[in-house]
Amino acid sequence: MGFFAGELLREKGAVIHSIHIVGSCLTADFDVDRSDINSVVVLGAMDFAFVKFLAGIGNKYKKKGVAAPLVMTPEYIKSSLDVFPVEFLDFRLIHKTIHGPDVFKELEIDPEHLRIQCERDMKTMLIRLRQGYISALGDKRLIEGLLTRSITGCIPVFRALIDLLNAPPPVARHDVIELFQKLTGAENRAFEKALLLKNGRVKLSKDEMNVLFEEYYEAVEKTGNVIDKLLP
Repeated sequence: MGFFAGELLREKGAVIHSIHIVGSCLTADFDVDRSDINSVVVLGAMDFAFVKFLAGIGNKYKKKGVAAPLVMTPEYIKSSLDVFPVEFLDFRLIHKTIHGPDVFKELEIDPEHLRIQCERDMKTMLIRLRQGYISALGDKRLIEGLLTRSITGCIPVFRALIDLLNAPPPVARHDVIELFQKLTGAENRAFEKALLLKNGRVKLSKDEMNVLFEEYYEAVEKTGNVIDKLLP
């Protein structure tokens, strides 16, 4: 990431407000063979020439495990806290500023906006799981991808729900699932197994994959019910 940030600052430093590393690369969940390094580049003002520059160097750094950064401005962040409060809470919790001011440290997120997005995200996830399972046509590989993408999306929502329940959200994914279960009584076995699947820690047969999918779908559905009961 240092070489990537160095090239950005060398070639486009005049338009860059700050650079931040975010996500699993800052946690114990990072797997050098499976995980990308994610970042956010904040510009003083949106500059499409900078976007074109990123597109030109993207392939070089993709091979080194550096994902295309999110590009924002301070004004975009301020105006989007009500739309993407889950994502910005995750940035606030898990980030490292490597250049410029820390734009995430003092973000103020409205709890009601957070609750609404949690509910919306879990309902949307159920739709994606149903439609994805139908589209997979029984293909084990596609069902596995559906589960691993879904558990990745669940973790920030769980952190947000933990925050709404006035507990400090953990960083490590396993700890997030464990604390969420402790606070709500929600079933976590399917979430834990999906996380093991994502991390390459378990191998499942086609029948086992279908069983896990059914258990996982029910767990997501129950989580939606938890939101309705705990956060009216």
